[in-house]
Amino acid sequence: MLETIDLGKRLPKAEAKAALARLELRLADLQRRARDAGLPVLVVFEGWSAAGKGTLISRLIQPLDPRGFQVHSIGEPNADERRRPFLWRFWNHTPARGRMAIFDRSWYRRVLVERLAEGLGMGEVRQAFAEIRDFERKLADDGAVLIKFFLHIDRREQRRRLKRLARTASLGWRVTAADWRQQRRYPAWVAAVDQMLESTDSDFAPWTVVEAHDERFAAVKVLQTCARAIEAGLRPRRAAPPARRPAEVREEPPAPDLDASVLARVDLASAIGPRAYKRQREALQARMRELEHALYAQRVPLVVVFEGWDAAGKGGAIRRLTATLDPRGYQVVPVAAPNDLEKDHHWLWRFWIHMPKTGHITIFDRSWYGRVLVERVEGFCSQAEWRRAYREINSMEQHLTRFGAVLVKFWLHIDADEQLRRFRERRRTPAKRWKLSDEDWRNREKWDTYRSAVDEMLFRTSTTFAPWTIVESNQKEFARIKVLRTVVSAVEARLARA
Repeated sequence: MLETIDLGKRLPKAEAKAALARLELRLADLQRRARDAGLPVLVVFEGWSAAGKGTLISRLIQPLDPRGFQVHSIGEPNADERRRPFLWRFWNHTPARGRMAIFDRSWYRRVLVERLAEGLGMGEVRQAFAEIRDFERKLADDGAVLIKFFLHIDRREQRRRLKRLARTASLGWRVTAADWRQQRRYPAWVAAVDQMLESTDSDFAPWTVVEAHDERFAAVKVLQTCARAIEAGLRPRRAAPPARRPAEVREEPPAPDLDASVLARVDLASAIGPRAYKRQREALQARMRELEHALYAQRVPLVVVFEGWDAAGKGGAIRRLTATLDPRGYQVVPVAAPNDLEKDHHWLWRFWIHMPKTGHITIFDRSWYGRVLVERVEGFCSQAEWRRAYREINSMEQHLTRFGAVLVKFWLHIDADEQLRRFRERRRTPAKRWKLSDEDWRNREKWDTYRSAVDEMLFRTSTTFAPWTIVESNQKEFARIKVLRTVVSAVEARLARA
């Protein structure tokens, strides 16, 4: 791919100056329009050492309001970042709606620097390509504009620039041993860059190769490309004809027969006696204490997801699960309706920022599955959004498990009669009355609608790498033991493979 690029392109000084003046005014206006429209913009700069990334970023931001953008300079991950899935730090840097994030190097470090300088294997490279494509597709589907530049210079030009920088007293520090290693291995880097461009070029996040021998030409191309991309993002999107189903829906397996409901087959008569409950609970909690230390020692993260009917016993199960754990090693994340900051980001952002680093535990009291449950049933998102969420959830969970996380997902199931009994008990008991809200009663009126949504959720998101465990919860003691035993078994199985 790179061998086809004409690096001889030039722009006369006067022509470039006039073009840049027009483009700067245009970009300043587009930034304001993007802010008003709530359009997030991500601009990625990749390229050869000494290709001029810093100079071109400076030209791009010169006409922009500095309150509306942030530049992220991406280097080697720090110790904390290395203990997270590699995309975690980039999810944290995704811009809010109406803002712009500019990346001086980016998530592509994984398939360039880490591949060539740190010896990333081909299997890991292919996995990284898939995860990057999925990451960019999620952002684009959510309305973000992604603009990706690769700044290209040939080997001779790179050598000339590196030598010039090294001889300059005030700039010599910028030339590192890694830059010279790239220069020596230029052909190998060309092959890696070509594969990166081919593997991650898409209609929703296309690459623009910038011929960077001439700084004026490169500046005009960068600013013009950004202006056109933002303008395209501001245009109203044409809705698909009603008769056409979105591609992601056509690719999914058919919906399950809800007359043969997964939930309908659950035996809610399951129970345990008080003595057996106490004995098993104490043994399993003691084992959880041991496993927490083992997870930390072996640097394995654990994610536990609790979903279930209102009053199904999620809080009680979480308290028994964490009763003997060191509070420094875990956190419980209660999930409610998103706040204004969370609404300004991709809907998965608020979950990504809480993912545990290696050796730690995060427990979600409700989770990202609200997208295909409450938000679906109550109409807080469109049908296209909640249908797309199945794919987005599965890919996120696969990313976590490929990283090495243990992921355990519970649906706590009770029947409608038991829920009504618990609601009435809460209403009668002053210490529990705060748990019952008008919303709980409204949700109960939609029991059948929610049951259908739960059935489809279980069907579409119970995977080999992140299966659901349905917990029979009409008896709380039985449910708590099953939760403890399931987590213990999952952690023991993962540590046995470590």
